[in-house]
Amino acid sequence: MARASIDEALRLQTLNTNVAKNVVLFLGDGMGVSTVTTARILKGQKAGNPGEETVLAMDSLPYTAMSKTYNIDKQVPDSAACATAFLCGVKTNLGLLGLDGRATYKNCSSAKGHEVESIIEHAEKAGKSTGIVTTTRVTHATPAAGYAHTASRNWEADSDLTAEARENNCTDIAFQLVEEAPDIEVILGGGRRAFLTNNMTDPEDGSKGTRKDGRDLIQRWLDRKTGPARYVWNETEFNSVDPESVDYLLGLFEPSSMQYSVDRLNDTAGEPSLAAMTRKAIQVLQKNRNGFFLLVEGGRIDQAHHASKAVKALEETVVFDDAVQVANDMLDTSDSLIVVTADHSHTLTFAGYPDRGHPIFGQNVYTSSTPDYDWDKLPYTTLLYGNGPGYTLVETTNGNDTQVTRQNITDVNTADKEYKQQSAAPLRSETHGGEDVIIMADGPMAHLFHGVQEQHYIAHVMMYAACLGEYTEHCDKPGTPKPVRDAGPAARGSYYTVALTTVLSGLLMTTATHF
Repeated sequence: MARASIDEALRLQTLNTNVAKNVVLFLGDGMGVSTVTTARILKGQKAGNPGEETVLAMDSLPYTAMSKTYNIDKQVPDSAACATAFLCGVKTNLGLLGLDGRATYKNCSSAKGHEVESIIEHAEKAGKSTGIVTTTRVTHATPAAGYAHTASRNWEADSDLTAEARENNCTDIAFQLVEEAPDIEVILGGGRRAFLTNNMTDPEDGSKGTRKDGRDLIQRWLDRKTGPARYVWNETEFNSVDPESVDYLLGLFEPSSMQYSVDRLNDTAGEPSLAAMTRKAIQVLQKNRNGFFLLVEGGRIDQAHHASKAVKALEETVVFDDAVQVANDMLDTSDSLIVVTADHSHTLTFAGYPDRGHPIFGQNVYTSSTPDYDWDKLPYTTLLYGNGPGYTLVETTNGNDTQVTRQNITDVNTADKEYKQQSAAPLRSETHGGEDVIIMADGPMAHLFHGVQEQHYIAHVMMYAACLGEYTEHCDKPGTPKPVRDAGPAARGSYYTVALTTVLSGLLMTTATHF
């Protein structure tokens, strides 16, 4: 195995410096290294293997780096500021979307003049098609950073705006997606409620929309399209979509976030998997001969971690990896850059001394030749959280002796999807983790992902690879209007080496100037 890996590493010495016609960014929200490792084991065990030796689809991407995730104002980050970094190319403050660090969280007036453009906006300007696929709301932090400019990630509908925001004419995120954002061709995820008015009834659960301005943004989205457009809200309608017959596709499958993968079969209306949405998105977008940019987010990894439900978090990571495999199968890395990363980590720990092949959701009893190490002698799960809602103490009385201990989980099914892993500190919601996260990539210029990098470096590499934004001079041919036929990979200009040296030198000079 090691010799084969060396042969593969030697093959990689021939660098792919083509222009990236297509770029797909897979973002596992909250997918820290411990999540990747344990999801790898889970995927293997689901296939009947011990698990540790399993190779995920994302593991097969040959170029790797580490991403430093801190925000300008926070040591441990939030998703909005992280998404602004890896989509727009600048670090910013907690809670901000599409704004630089001069804006202030929840202050609308501070946002004016501090907007930053995302790779989605640059791709649209270059004549590429673009798409967003997520298992959360399409107005949630990660996807919203691709098209919105707002001082609060929470302003998803007009009813969420503060009085100060309304007075200063700030608009909500859903409104920006439909009325102000680039013409994104494919939008798939949850979040219907922010597009429906408060007197409109949701077709699935009978709830009301949250808009107070009277705008039916779904109908408005359809009305604004100049080409064949389709809106779908359930799996049957989604499956009926012919990618060849639509240029624009909007799918909103839940009032809020989509179902966890382990709950999806219980959804009465039905909703597509992340892999199915990824496949359909690529089929629609790849009709553009100029190529496309696609963001695919496994957003519920994060939400399951916040609930301290490791079973759901790892199952979400497995289906996220299935979506990565779809892109690997459909795209040619000679002209398509595939990047997989996370915005931040969580406090999930993977510890103890379980035997090889031990069920990843199973229990352990720590044994040692030194009795002093046994402590409470109670079993614990291999997966635990540093903080969160799984903190539980039990008081037991035996005569005059009262003890307070952890919950005894001997008879608890810790592999149940609703089980909350125990934690060291009690919090209503488990928090993010601040350690570096991994970047994995393949395709044109993927070798630029190396070492330990600031998170906003990701956006710059993707734009450099695709000759977008400030890096357009590195392409042999200029961008053209969106066509209807396909074209082959483009060669990078002869100024590649000089240009890259200039860019890196400029970054070093900027760093020296500021620090």
